[in-house]
Amino acid sequence: MKILCVFGKHQYGDPSRGLGTEYVAFLPALRNLGHEVVHFDSWDRTLYENYGQLNQALLSAVHREQPHVMLAVQLNYEIWAETLELISRMDHTITICWTTDDSWKYREVSRFIGRFYHVMTTTDEASLPKYRKDGIRHVLLTQWGTNSVSMRRPLPAAECSHTVTFVGEAHGNRKRRIEALSRLGLQVTCFGYGWPGGPVPSQRIPGGFLLTEYVSGIEKYYIPGREIETFKKTSELARKIRHYLNNPEKRDRIAIKGYERSARDHTYETRMEELLAFAFEMKRPSWFSEKNTWVFTFDTALSAHQMTRILKLLRLLLVGISNLIWGRTRGPRAARRLVFEVSWRFLGEKTFTASGLPGRMFPEQ
Repeated sequence: MKILCVFGKHQYGDPSRGLGTEYVAFLPALRNLGHEVVHFDSWDRTLYENYGQLNQALLSAVHREQPHVMLAVQLNYEIWAETLELISRMDHTITICWTTDDSWKYREVSRFIGRFYHVMTTTDEASLPKYRKDGIRHVLLTQWGTNSVSMRRPLPAAECSHTVTFVGEAHGNRKRRIEALSRLGLQVTCFGYGWPGGPVPSQRIPGGFLLTEYVSGIEKYYIPGREIETFKKTSELARKIRHYLNNPEKRDRIAIKGYERSARDHTYETRMEELLAFAFEMKRPSWFSEKNTWVFTFDTALSAHQMTRILKLLRLLLVGISNLIWGRTRGPRAARRLVFEVSWRFLGEKTFTASGLPGRMFPEQ
């Protein structure tokens, strides 16, 4: 089977953030399952002058490759609804969207793009009734997994080079938690975008004891206290860190059990097999065409994507004000975010079309 993977090679399309999770996980897993995989980078904004070029290139790739499946991870509005509609009309290609962070992103993105894909996935169980309420029926509850290529048996505590580590982007809540632990006398070595240590290669991450914040439903995947450990408050986190530092044999037992569970049930080969089986089971001759009845050409979409004089003036004004408040580096991003926030709230689905305001006003971001 030929699968066209549509997402970034690097995190958020930025090489400074390292290789993307989806790139290092999905591609090897699909190839290990025997599929032919073609990658299309839809996140690197330096490859295209605007979103029109990106969408035109994507359509060309689908026509050229004739994939059985297009597996996309859509950040926001980079793939137009019109483009998805045209691809979904092609009999040879099933379109799948792997969503991220539906716990907060559903209301901003997923509910607007969901009807343009044959299959949606979500890792947030609480979002399932929202999809159904909005008429998006073909949704698979799945989960992130582990990369079988880079899996390693966990090192015993005595052989670890760092006592306590955190790997992930340094946003506000995480910084506050690390600072709180420091005040409690616990020093944590942090890796990832925004930390002094910077990103860490993915091959260095596997092989440890996992102490993670509790989320509802985690028991379906790992047994807390046996295969992983969880916490709800920073005080509980600090207490459990001290407990397992003082009891390394318990830490090692849980680390081994977690590794064994991951290797057995949670590799990306398992996730991709389940996803592809679901997609082909759900595919029916007419169910998708019943939902979308647009009549247009791609040239029509390109025409709707043009920047107007009014939009240029509005962009100039918003960026100017944002630069004064946040500086010339963050200012344009803040202005774009403001337009996006207003657009999805008041214009809804139109935000994700060729005529959407954020894509027209900020084609380079």
